[in-house]
Amino acid sequence: MTLHQHISKKGDKQTLLPKTIRITGVNNHWSLISLNINGLNSPIKRHRLRDWIRKQDPTFCCLQETHLNHKDRHLLRVKGWEKVFQANGPKKKAGVAILISNKTDFKLKSIRRDRDGHFILITGTIHQDDVSILNIYAPNIKAPTYVKEILLELKADIKPHTLVVGDFNTPLSPRDRSIRQKPNRELRELLEVMKQMDLTDIYRTFHPNRKEYTFFSAAHGTFSKIDHILGNKGNLHRYKKNQCPPVSYLIPPQIQKNISVHLCLI
Repeated sequence: MTLHQHISKKGDKQTLLPKTIRITGVNNHWSLISLNINGLNSPIKRHRLRDWIRKQDPTFCCLQETHLNHKDRHLLRVKGWEKVFQANGPKKKAGVAILISNKTDFKLKSIRRDRDGHFILITGTIHQDDVSILNIYAPNIKAPTYVKEILLELKADIKPHTLVVGDFNTPLSPRDRSIRQKPNRELRELLEVMKQMDLTDIYRTFHPNRKEYTFFSAAHGTFSKIDHILGNKGNLHRYKKNQCPPVSYLIPPQIQKNISVHLCLI
């Protein structure tokens, strides 16, 4: 497990930029980056984001809160990542996207989109390996309930090889908060659905006692981990933990504002 940290501002809040999880596939090795970008309507921000993605060179790049509507979807272009799948609402709110590197022979089989831009699910293959990614941006209100309902709605499409990634806007464990509190009913119901579907928080599985956070609320003075990557418990053998190098910055200062990052190498 390689950990990168930094802090960026999100309105009156701050976001910690967390971690890298290294995973190995059966026949392939690929990487996935998940970012809450909090809006891509600024040309300068889009330009700097493109530069950063090219530098990181991921296989898959999952974005949340693109704030693009149907008419603006053409603005999301990155040379070298020309396969772009988006879910956008009618207004410049929410918005999720998955960009796929041209270096990868990904063949799309199916896609499901939320009409309000809160999730997108793509299914396909890389060579002979099945690949499925569900990218979620949960609304701030009743976030655990929203994630639970999406998992149940897409239950038939979520396979053992599916990765569920994104900004859930909710911690999943007491250790995901700087101030301990018992899970409320909504969170308990989400955790029960995850258990029934054999989904687990990959990072927390590898580090059950570590306290690392992805979000800081200035209003409450609390830290929490609300960005997650879930995988099937039966595929934990694919995930490799690496030694943690010294903390390093992921994102150049020009685009640090309003960006949170969650990395997963597969």
